[in-house]
Amino acid sequence: MVVLSAADREWLGRVEAEARLVGARTDLIVEGSDPDGAILILEGIACRYKQRSNGRRQITAYLLPGDMSDLDAVFQDRMPHGVSTITPCRIARLSPRVLNETIYQSQALSQAARMLSLIEEATSGEWLLNLGCRSGVERLAHLICELFHRLRAVGLTNGNSFSLPVTQVDLAHTLGLSGVHTNRSLQELRHQRVIRLAERRLTILDLPRLTSIAEFDPTYLNLAPEGG
Repeated sequence: MVVLSAADREWLGRVEAEARLVGARTDLIVEGSDPDGAILILEGIACRYKQRSNGRRQITAYLLPGDMSDLDAVFQDRMPHGVSTITPCRIARLSPRVLNETIYQSQALSQAARMLSLIEEATSGEWLLNLGCRSGVERLAHLICELFHRLRAVGLTNGNSFSLPVTQVDLAHTLGLSGVHTNRSLQELRHQRVIRLAERRLTILDLPRLTSIAEFDPTYLNLAPEGG
């Protein structure tokens, strides 16, 4: 847990006050572009992705409220990935100057940034394990568990239910599966009465069973204990 000073909290308040609204399916960062600082997601869901020459993309991370993308942009010559909104988002863009003069000069903010980087690295390792070793159903179950725990940590769940505004195409691009295989994996979890998905709202009907299918351990997310 990082304790912010009054000055840090005041700075964050100013950042939030200067945030702007961005529509769904809008590129915030284009792969190969010049670095333009970091992006703080205040509301909505965005994703980080890589684009192939044939047009297919691989989603490599989901960015939820409170997440910050590309804190290390100041050290890069070209952006190695794209960032796009999935839903309408409220975002703040932090220029390289702001990153250097504010975040990296505050011990607490610098520590928080380091923690975010470590969690990102651990999450990327789990996603790599998904793509390399798990079946389609296991990959999907793991992703649902991860999103559930992350969304619950920022107060965006209602019991075991949460909004899932991503399309099956988004899921396919996340899980490294075809659209048909993704649909079959969804249907299998439904058939096992583990989840219900209706009108882009997902309800986990049997969390212990879903966790077992996914072999999910939320430790890598470094979240505070529920109720803590």
